[in-house]
Amino acid sequence: MSKVSKTPRPRRQPRQEKKSENAKESTSSATRTTISQKDGIRLNKYIANSGLCSRREADELILTGNVTINGKKVTEMGTKVSPGAEVKYKGKKLIPEKNVYILMNKPKDVITTTDDPQDRKTVFSIIRSKPNERIYPVGRLDRMTTGVLLLTNDGDLTKKLTHPKYQKKKIYQISLNKNLNREDIEKIAEGITLDDGFMKADSISYIDPMNKREIGIEIHSGRNRIIRRLFESLDYRVERLDRVYFAGLTKKGLTRGKWRYLTDKEISVLKRGSYK
Repeated sequence: MSKVSKTPRPRRQPRQEKKSENAKESTSSATRTTISQKDGIRLNKYIANSGLCSRREADELILTGNVTINGKKVTEMGTKVSPGAEVKYKGKKLIPEKNVYILMNKPKDVITTTDDPQDRKTVFSIIRSKPNERIYPVGRLDRMTTGVLLLTNDGDLTKKLTHPKYQKKKIYQISLNKNLNREDIEKIAEGITLDDGFMKADSISYIDPMNKREIGIEIHSGRNRIIRRLFESLDYRVERLDRVYFAGLTKKGLTRGKWRYLTDKEISVLKRGSYK
């Protein structure tokens, strides 16, 4: 008997077309998601960029239910803000600002506050053509302390540079009213208990072995007037205090009382924390 050849079964074109349509729909959906993610900004970052607080603190504000987007209360973490959306906190509209980073070589007899009831000179009176964005000092140098000062409106970076747990290195040059003896250098290196707790220098030495009134000291503490109080506890008076290093920044090329914007490279290094 001869074999009967079987006719191939036709393919089910409709199902193929349906799959194709589903694939197309899926691709379109993925594209829409990508566009949404690209165009939107996370709500906590939006709030931080407005200068209200840091990003982590913004998360807490969102949870309180006091933040709205286009009039609707938002409490969900990770919510994104679309371009043109109106964000409010307790009814006040928030407007993101461009991040600004300024390095100043602070002169003496100038205070690091935004304004002063006694009408004393502030660091902001030094900045000519002040940017429109609201900027703040990152930490404070007391009125008579000079040297490296960073000002910005980047709340996240400010918290990273000032929170005690991050322990950012600071180096000061000090002039004392009298020679610092070797015994007291050792005391400061080993640590001294002050009114607000224990304090020790990470490093301390004479700048010039022939001049024992000029001292270099490295610390990580950001406590108020800590350098002055440290030496006062040993019966020394600090006559000049100059911060020469803070979180990777120096005053190199910046004369006293002058300021400049940070470079993109400096900003990147600060944000990554990739400095000694």
